Parts: sequence; structure tokens; C-alpha cells
Amino acid sequence: MTETLELLGSAAFWGAVLRIATPLILGTLGVLLCERAGVLNLGIEGIMVAGAFVGWLVVFQGADLWTGVLAAAAAGALLGLLHAGLTVGLALSQHVSGLGITLLATALASYAYRVSFPKVDSPPTITPFAPMTWLPVPVLNTQTALTLLALVLVPLVAWVLYRTPLGLAIRMVGENPAAAEGQGLSVAGLRTGAIVAGSALMGVAGAFLTLSAFNAFFFTMVNGRGWVCVALVVFASWRPGKALAGALLFAFFDALQLRLQQAGGGVFGVELPYQLYLAVPYLMALVALVLVARRAAYPQALMKPYRKGER
Repeated sequence: MTETLELLGSAAFWGAVLRIATPLILGTLGVLLCERAGVLNLGIEGIMVAGAFVGWLVVFQGADLWTGVLAAAAAGALLGLLHAGLTVGLALSQHVSGLGITLLATALASYAYRVSFPKVDSPPTITPFAPMTWLPVPVLNTQTALTLLALVLVPLVAWVLYRTPLGLAIRMVGENPAAAEGQGLSVAGLRTGAIVAGSALMGVAGAFLTLSAFNAFFFTMVNGRGWVCVALVVFASWRPGKALAGALLFAFFDALQLRLQQAGGGVFGVELPYQLYLAVPYLMALVALVLVARRAAYPQALMKPYRKGER
């Protein structure tokens, strides 16, 4: 029990929580933007894989780290544009299109990796972002610039959505696209822009894994984080501030199970199978989702295709 309490009071532990939460924050903001405009984007898992690969490959080829981040965002935006073309332009099923994007992006990343490195047994490495040791805050000075970017984006996205005409327009096309069209707004243009911007954030979320958390690319590194982001948006009731809280909560349980496994002392002295430790973050996410989902005020036009002129 004493060891567990000491762990919870450790700056290193909370630094790990913030590090684990970073790709979830970026990915959740991306999903939130898409869904606020009325479009479900289940392509996030594949977009994160593509972002992780493209960002890493660009840096491996000699570009600087921020160029890698921009390349990952561009890859995500391109896949988002494809998703928008299928779901907004052609009004196809958002579920099917999103899953198709995930399969396509993952397959393309796998193919590009095999072509680029046909005779490599272990992934080549790069020099990732360095921690911001110059910051005076103990938890933040172990993080990289991408974590700081993720934290800054939370209030920025909230400000855009709730304090600007653009944000009002995005929320309007997600709630009542017919009314938005009646006000002279382009539903297709706003939804496409939100999907592209959201998908770019998903690409950056993937790039964090290869350019900051690790220094190489491997195919299982995203490991379901995209699906967690989709659940976190519901938990957050489509609000950026709550999305940050949800990402930190999931990361807390993930970091806790890792530390408890390493300590080997169990929870308050009780030994548990390691499989249970691995399941804890996801079990807690399900519990939180069940408790919150009933009260969640989802965008009324979410997953509903819209054709110009329809009423």
C-alpha cells in the first residue's frame, strides 16, 4: 500500500500519464472536430498508422522533425479528404467508409514500409524530439514539444468551436444542416473542412508515437488508440475540455497498470494476473462510457448524410 501511494505522488508517474495521454488528446480532438460537423470518422486507427509511418519516413530520409510532423498532418488530411469525398460528396455510409480508410491506410503503410526497407529485420531508428528540460515545471520538463502542442490545442479548439463564427457554423452543420444551408452556409464545404482538419490532427497523433514516444516505426504501435479516441469523444460529450480529462483518465490507468506490473507487488499487496493489469484501462474506459453516454448530448445530425436542397 505504501509503495502504491508513493507511486501516485511521483512526478515521474504523472509525467508518464501525460506522455501516454498525448496521442489520445490529439486523436480525440480530431474525432471531435469531425463529429461536431456531423461526420463519424472511423478511419482514425489507419490515419494514425499512416501519420506515424509518413512522419518517421520523412525524418529518416533527412528532413527535420517538424517537417515530419507536417508530413504526417498532410497524410492525415489527404485521407480525411478521401473520407469526406465518400461520406459528404457521395453520401455513402460513414461506418463503411471509415473502416475502409483504416484498412487502406494500414495496408498502404505496410506496403510502403516493405518497399522502402525490403531487407531490414529491425526498424531503422531516428533521433526523436528531446524533452523540454528548460521548463521549470517538474512534470512538463520531461515532455516533448508535441505534448505542449497537444495541451495548447485543447483551449484553441474550444475557442474556435464556441467563440468564433466558424465554430458556430461547424456546430450548426452538425446539428441542423438544413438550417445552415438556409443561412447561406456550404454544408459540404464546412463538413469537408472539419474532416480534413480533424484527420490532420489524427495524423499528428500517430506521428507523436514515432517522433517523440519512440524512435522507430512498427505496425502494432497504434494498438487500438484510435478506437479509444472515438470512445473518449462520447465520454467528453463532444467538448474539448472534457476530452482532455478523459484522455488523462485513461492514461492514468494505463500508466498505473504498467508501474504495478513492474513493481510486482500487486495492488495494495494483492497479487493479480498481468492480463488483468492490461485490461484495467479499457475496463475503466467502458465503465466511464456507460456512466456518461446516457447523458451525452450528441450532435443531432451525426452520421446522417445530407444532400443539398433536402429538407
